[in-house]
Amino acid sequence: MAAVGAARALRAGGCRYSRFSSSFSSGGGERAGPRFRPPAGSRRDWIGPPDKRSNLRPVIFHVPPHESPLERRLRELREETQAWNQSFWARQNTAFQREKEEFIYSRLKARGLEARDETVFVP
Repeated sequence: MAAVGAARALRAGGCRYSRFSSSFSSGGGERAGPRFRPPAGSRRDWIGPPDKRSNLRPVIFHVPPHESPLERRLRELREETQAWNQSFWARQNTAFQREKEEFIYSRLKARGLEARDETVFVP
């Protein structure tokens, strides 16, 4: 019986894409989850827009009304994994961008060039 419930919890069909980009947190804190909460009658996982730092889409997992202990454990493990992935990729992407800029500046300096000022003058 519990295996059937776990299979139901793993089913990915019917996820909804939310267009409420301002309702989801956008990289504010590493553990800060989505501020948006789906309606009480919702029976699907809700997926938000990509996070600015990690490029991952936050997911709000559906909690069935009669969730078995196995289903609950599975959902909690999925949430924990999502939080770890969010933190890892936010750190990884931030470090990559920083090191990429340092590399570009070092290559320009080695050639005797300067970085261009990308600001636009508007009279």
